[in-house]
Amino acid sequence: MSSRARAALCAAALAAALPARAGLFDDDEARRRIEALRQELSQQGKDNEVRIQRLEESIRNIGVIELVRQIDALNAEIARLRGQLEVVSNENQQVQKRQRDFYLDLDSRMKRLEGGGAASAASADASTAPATPGFSPQTPGASSTTAAARTPTREEQAREVKAYDAASNLFRRNDFAAAIEAFKAFMRDYPSSALAANAGYWIGISYANMRDLRNAMLAQQDVLTRYPQSSKAPDAMLAIAAIQTEQGDSGSARNTLEDIIARFPASEAAGKARTRLAALRR
Repeated sequence: MSSRARAALCAAALAAALPARAGLFDDDEARRRIEALRQELSQQGKDNEVRIQRLEESIRNIGVIELVRQIDALNAEIARLRGQLEVVSNENQQVQKRQRDFYLDLDSRMKRLEGGGAASAASADASTAPATPGFSPQTPGASSTTAAARTPTREEQAREVKAYDAASNLFRRNDFAAAIEAFKAFMRDYPSSALAANAGYWIGISYANMRDLRNAMLAQQDVLTRYPQSSKAPDAMLAIAAIQTEQGDSGSARNTLEDIIARFPASEAAGKARTRLAALRR
């Protein structure tokens, strides 16, 4: 074979081999790219799982924090409501005590007045209409004849009771400002009433409930000045001692309590004064 023929055969062989090598190269590159893509996808999947776990953990933490915050808020609200309940319960007890004392005071006072009124009626002139038990003559300082002539009629006594009861109802409803005006009107209209000292006392108590300690003190001192022998005098002194204690003047309060015991040793107020003195001395 000539050299030209051999060259032609070699060229043909090379031409036939080139496509096969190119095909092998393309398959390897594709596999490498596929493998790289798989690795990339796998890594991305792992990264996504990490992110998802972090997100889930964050969500759980947020939920716990919010739950803790809500629990704290509920605990605070419960504490606030308990405080309000204690305040309301204490106020209710005080109101009930005031009402109980008020009714006991009024009942005992009316019983005393009934006895005094009966004695007055027995000594009155036979020609004069008998006085209804419970009320004193309306003209202080007048002669016995004038006093007997001015013994209140049943209608006047009914108006007096109605006026006092109206003021008392305002006090029981805790309308202290209105009660003060009503009791003052009662004292102006019935200055000689056996219940006038009581009205003055409850004026002072009403002022105290309104935290007007100055006028509360003046009202109780007025009771002592105008009705020193009244059964409300020791109670007025007891109220004065309470006001002095509230004002931080424990020395004056102690003196007032000792004065109650000295002046009215058998009174209910004296028993309370002894208890309060013991508390002040602790």
